Amino acid sequence: MERDTLTWLQEWYRSQCDGEWEHQNGIRIDTLDNPGWSVVADVGTVDAPAPVSEVRSGDDWVRCHVKDGRFHGHGGPGNLQELLEILRTWSRTSHG
Repeated sequence: MERDTLTWLQEWYRSQCDGEWEHQNGIRIDTLDNPGWSVVADVGTVDAPAPVSEVRSGDDWVRCHVKDGRFHGHGGPGNLQELLEILRTWSRTSHG
């Protein structure tokens, strides 16, 4: 049985914490003023996934990419779970 996204995020974060990672790295979830969500997570080295850019409506959109070992995801006000699910999928390709 697959874990829900929030449980996965908590477990992923815990698995990254090794006494050093958490001092310089982390996960940041914030709001945007247009309105929307921002998710930034230090994922280390990942197989470079193709950036995602989907605009379905003014309030339903996502844009994600990885740069310098950091996941950057932005989305509409109802897209936080989708952003976290993209992070989840991309983190499965992590090597560091």
